[in-house]
Amino acid sequence: MAKRTTKNITLGSGKAYLMEYEGTMPTTAQICVEANLLGYIKGGATLTYTETTYEEKDDLGYVHKIITTEEEAKMKLGLITWNGTTLTKFVDRGKTTEDAQNGIRTTKIGGAGNAQGKSYVLCFLHEDKTDGNVWVMITGRNTAGLSLVWGTGAGTVVEPEFTAQLHDSDGTLIEFIEEISAA
Repeated sequence: MAKRTTKNITLGSGKAYLMEYEGTMPTTAQICVEANLLGYIKGGATLTYTETTYEEKDDLGYVHKIITTEEEAKMKLGLITWNGTTLTKFVDRGKTTEDAQNGIRTTKIGGAGNAQGKSYVLCFLHEDKTDGNVWVMITGRNTAGLSLVWGTGAGTVVEPEFTAQLHDSDGTLIEFIEEISAA
């Protein structure tokens, strides 16, 4: 079967990888390694792209023009596996220290003294051996804050929402990469 055509149905979730953004977009092979695995996903991932447009036309309806004046892209994840180190990647003001001798990790969240000023590359990988893999890559940071709910009968899921930043001279927000059949 051909990979990633208009006849493929995309089913299932994927894996999220994260690394600090250092001015250039890494390749999927560079980011999608075990050391960059953000955590395992529950509830899937959602990519949204929205536009604000301006429309102009003459009174009689002979000429018409629509232009995009603003755009925004966001990637939301539901992570079922995480720890304090993971949380510091979701807040600008946070840091983690570890006391290996005593087996203690301390994560501090909030406070101007804990500001990091970092942006990240987020790569969502949907693996499909039959129809072909899909990678979605953005640069940015979590803009949804944190909400941790410990409840009976359900795992505590962290739901960061990364707002994309421009990452090249064209102003690209999202790189959608597909595995297709070779010529």
